[in-house]
Amino acid sequence: MTLDSVINTEPGKGFVMCNEAMVRGAIEADVKVVSFYPGAPTSEILDTFNSAQKYFDYKFSVATNEKVALETVAGASMGGFRALTAMKSVGLNVASDAFFSLGYTGIKGGLVLVVADDPHCHSSQSEEDGRLFGPNAYIPMLEPSNPAESREMVKAAFEISEKYGTIVLIRTTTRVNHQSGIITTGPIERKPFEKSQWAEVGKPYFTVGEIARQNKLNLLKKVKAMGEDFESSTFNIVTPGEGDVGIVASGVSYCYAVDACKKLGIKPHILKLGTTYPLPRKKIIEFLKPLKIVTAVEELSPYLEHNLKTIAKDTGLELTVFGKDSGHFSEAEEYNVPIVYKGIASALELKTTKDYESVLERAAGLKSILPERIPVFCAGCPHRATFWALKQAIRGRKIVFNNDIGCYSMAFFPPLNFSDSMLAMGASLGVSAGMSQVLKDDIICMVGDSTFFHAALPGLVNAVYHDRNITLFVLDNEVTAMTGQQTHPGTPQDRGMPQGKKKIIIEDVCKGIGVENITILDSYDVKNNVKPIKEALDHKGPSVVISRRSCALHGDRIKRRNKIPIVPNEVDKNACKKPHTCIRDFHCPAITFDTDDRASHIKSDICDGCGVCAKICPFGVIHPVGSESKTEEVEK
Repeated sequence: MTLDSVINTEPGKGFVMCNEAMVRGAIEADVKVVSFYPGAPTSEILDTFNSAQKYFDYKFSVATNEKVALETVAGASMGGFRALTAMKSVGLNVASDAFFSLGYTGIKGGLVLVVADDPHCHSSQSEEDGRLFGPNAYIPMLEPSNPAESREMVKAAFEISEKYGTIVLIRTTTRVNHQSGIITTGPIERKPFEKSQWAEVGKPYFTVGEIARQNKLNLLKKVKAMGEDFESSTFNIVTPGEGDVGIVASGVSYCYAVDACKKLGIKPHILKLGTTYPLPRKKIIEFLKPLKIVTAVEELSPYLEHNLKTIAKDTGLELTVFGKDSGHFSEAEEYNVPIVYKGIASALELKTTKDYESVLERAAGLKSILPERIPVFCAGCPHRATFWALKQAIRGRKIVFNNDIGCYSMAFFPPLNFSDSMLAMGASLGVSAGMSQVLKDDIICMVGDSTFFHAALPGLVNAVYHDRNITLFVLDNEVTAMTGQQTHPGTPQDRGMPQGKKKIIIEDVCKGIGVENITILDSYDVKNNVKPIKEALDHKGPSVVISRRSCALHGDRIKRRNKIPIVPNEVDKNACKKPHTCIRDFHCPAITFDTDDRASHIKSDICDGCGVCAKICPFGVIHPVGSESKTEEVEK
């Protein structure tokens, strides 16, 4: 992370990721309160604010979920302070109730929400188009395409927010968030953080009944005024070209379109839209008037394409609009230069000189000879140990396993092949409650510790209230592991990221809700875990199994910080009888097959030294490197 470019108080140049550029823009804008729940591709915004907070006076917190994060910054804004949050598109689903109401109530201090779409589902369960949130909630929306614009738009968003008393949406996509480039930083001039009185800054923020109806009318007036303002926005750029052909694009698709046109040797007129709601209608009309053909280049839904068609029809323009509806571009997956090159060439019936398809075919051929790389648990991951014990416990049982969102989602893939459903964060409990009413099978659901606090609590309350016959596994590895080991309310207090004043104990929460059958396991104590898991499955009514061990990556980081050696394991080749239980049943990436002597082999550079493989070895021939006992079972 290029933290120096984020915290440098003097104007200058900096090389940063877009996520970091947005943090810099917010700091220059004197943001005072930030709150987040981690989620790719925006996690670096949270991490950068966390790293930079010791240099500035803003208030930083990791919230239990995206709704709470948005409500936190909304409260600060209502109190007159500038505030910001960021989340992925499915996170805005969680926060959407508050988001829509904020459009009606308005705010006071500048309030900015960064929402990141994830075309190609790199780290999400759906390819959602966050642009639809803007017009649906009557919330202004900006779209950057590079780091420099990301910084500038965040600063501008605070100004727009305060001018109109509205939250402002900044929509990005994965290839924008993770794009790096040079930015020109501005001066950092921050006012001291001093709490104020509600009487000084507050007003009623209320929306229901007649008040809501009046709020809606006021909101429509705001949108109309913002549309007029956006007509002259410097974020909407026209690049004059030749002839009567044009391209309209936004975000990273604009970058692809520019490169594709260069490779095609054409110079169409290009309109780059940075304010995508409300759209600068007059500017678009002026751009379209001299054209006969326009191609809309955008990822995911045909948002711009449909708006262009509507504007052209309303204005009486004889214009052909190519895009997704015409079949030249797909609504699925993310774009790149080859895809945009092919789409533009096809729409304009141009002869192509770049044979991208043959290159991709050759790449696919080369890829076919490589071993398949599937997502796997890290060496030492406690989830792998939990799944091993669970699989032993369910032998002979008819079960349904409802998975959830987290590292344990990978159980769906080979070699575990162990998941019957996975819907959304916390949804495994509600799904299990429904299945328990219609199926004879044992119903198992699973969440991580962060997901437990994020979205599982309502489902657990429901299961207890209705006495549903389900078994909930909570995999407690102390951090929000999948997004970078951020903290959550159940994280121990010594983990390097500022937290609340009190650790929330998961089993205490379960007891408070009314769960009567709670089992707590050490994830690494695999053989002794089988019996209590069976007993939990036998229990009638809701039961909770908490399997607890620190995330391996996070735990190793703490060991290195405290100069505690990580001792790998090794196989005693002379004693190994080669049953390969460690490979066949445990699937740790540190354990391989030695083709020379056909024995198991442990890679010392990968092994975490967790010792679980030693515990499942039927002959006890795995031990720590340097250990005198060849059959020692490692207790970590």
